[in-house]
Amino acid sequence: MKYLPHTLIALIVAIQYPLWIGKGSWLRVWDVNQQLSAQKEKNAKLAQRNAGLDADVRDLKEGLTAVEERARVGLGMIKPNETFYQVVDPKKVKPQ
Repeated sequence: MKYLPHTLIALIVAIQYPLWIGKGSWLRVWDVNQQLSAQKEKNAKLAQRNAGLDADVRDLKEGLTAVEERARVGLGMIKPNETFYQVVDPKKVKPQ
């Protein structure tokens, strides 16, 4: 009878160990939840980017307006009988 309280306390501590420190502990669950929320945020950003890219692809497949815009901006192309004016900001021009 003399060792019963000590034995019960040791059993309670042994039962609590996995809950606080072991493999499935509260700290581990909290850490995994933090990682999960960070991954969900990253996935949302990537889904938004993918939706934008999908819209660009659809626009390029269906209409010539997007193709013309990309040719004008990216390649500097102009239509026949069209005059091109380029306005340069003198503050942004770097001396060579």
